[in-house]
Amino acid sequence: MSRRTSLKITDNCERQLERASEIVASDPDDDPPVNVVIDAALAHLIQSEGNIRDARDKMGPEENTATLFCRRLLIQLSRRW
Repeated sequence: MSRRTSLKITDNCERQLERASEIVASDPDDDPPVNVVIDAALAHLIQSEGNIRDARDKMGPEENTATLFCRRLLIQLSRRW
């Protein structure tokens, strides 16, 4: 991974950051800095690594696309809850 001093944020990424910011915020008036939101998202991804690997292991080679992977992961997670 290369290190950059600035990020180009697409419209979709901006929407995702706004949604993530709402989740991270401690109350409706809280506006956490972008780096705090990104840190929280990365921490969650790292903590979810086991679930991601389990889902990959259960998929066959013909299903090895991002869309199918995400769909199956969401189904597995929803079954747990």
